[in-house]
Amino acid sequence: MPINITMPALSPTMEEGNLSKWLVKEGDKVSPGDVIAEIETDKATMEVEAVDEGTVAKLVVPAGTEGVKVNALIAVLAAEGEDASAAAKSGGGAAPAKAEAPKADAPKAEAPKAEPAAAAAPQAEPAPVANGHAAGERTFASPLARRIAKEAGVDVSAVTGTGPHGRVVKADVDAAIAGGGAKAAPAAKTPAGAPAAAPAPAVKPMSDDQVLKLFEQGSYELVPHDNMRKTIARRLVEAKSTIPHFYLTLDCELDALLALRTQINAAAPMKKTEKGDVPAYKLSVNDMVIKAMALALKAVPDANASWTETAMVKHKHADVGVAVSIPGGLITPIIRHADEKTLSTISNEMKDLASRARSRKLKPEEYQGGTTAVSNLGMFGIKDFAAVINPPHATILAVGAGEERAVVKNGEIKIATVMSVTLSTDHRAVDGALGAELLVAFKRLIENPMGMLV
Repeated sequence: MPINITMPALSPTMEEGNLSKWLVKEGDKVSPGDVIAEIETDKATMEVEAVDEGTVAKLVVPAGTEGVKVNALIAVLAAEGEDASAAAKSGGGAAPAKAEAPKADAPKAEAPKAEPAAAAAPQAEPAPVANGHAAGERTFASPLARRIAKEAGVDVSAVTGTGPHGRVVKADVDAAIAGGGAKAAPAAKTPAGAPAAAPAPAVKPMSDDQVLKLFEQGSYELVPHDNMRKTIARRLVEAKSTIPHFYLTLDCELDALLALRTQINAAAPMKKTEKGDVPAYKLSVNDMVIKAMALALKAVPDANASWTETAMVKHKHADVGVAVSIPGGLITPIIRHADEKTLSTISNEMKDLASRARSRKLKPEEYQGGTTAVSNLGMFGIKDFAAVINPPHATILAVGAGEERAVVKNGEIKIATVMSVTLSTDHRAVDGALGAELLVAFKRLIENPMGMLV
């Protein structure tokens, strides 16, 4: 009986992937554990292994196909002793989910089409004019005249004004009241059973065609979104629309940390590699920020949490995700149990994760989950910024550049290296006071870095 091979779900959130490469061809024999294909998800390129033994009868989805849905048929195996050609014809059952074929070139934008002219609306009749005021035109009246008219039920717009430039004054309203005219029209009543007026339509984002019509034809090119960019867009919209962000910013002095970092790096033992003897580790400021954030969460355990609708998730370990820029997007590999690891271990682990992230070789468990995150743009000279929380985290720390600034110490102006950090919190899980406590604990570790070594 033919054996169907379907698109695997390589992560809990995966809905589709790109079949980037087949490592077998029709007629090849495979055994359980043999790598048969490479699948590109939104974050990584992963190898797919065969789970059954047989002969590849048919490759249903060609290499390079994008947007293959999870559980869609991608290949058929012929079992041992079964005719491969017969298996290819009978295998498959249901047709595979629709996949987007690879495109050689980005689609060309069509020239904006001229829209048919709207049918000419009947010309509106001029609004009637009463007492020198056109219907719908603003009526100028003194505050006292308006108050008296309102209390007497007089329509001030129907009163002829004798004040400057036709302004309605108190005497005009008194005259209208005495004459018994200019009563305000009663509010229109909705007939019983009549449907209520429809609410104003929600503002919708512009369609692709509407956006493109704003630009000169031929002045741009279209680059289709890949799975990573689609996922980033979806997650950011989810985060900003569902998480009530709250921001806290403070400055940390770095001089003591920089001095300690220099001492630790100078004391690093040498190890032999193919490139010769190199230091066993080389700490960066970011490595020390990761450690400080992890220890701060341990010091303020109520902030080491995630929000769910039914309960608060209190984490027992500080797993710190670190934003890494890669071609076409962003990924957040995680330093697990960062609160328990040495600075040298964090440094070497971070270098390995960042390297594999850029080549899209991370496993899902290496970038999914975590209890908080750090995003550092200091290397670009960014002074401060606010980062978007990455669910299910309740916090993310945005780190700016360390720069020399004038600070006041004991009534004197001194020069210090200062770094601004901004903590974004999910206010449902970490409110302002708790977030401030966490940020103060972080600052204390940064400015007294020996505390990270004990």
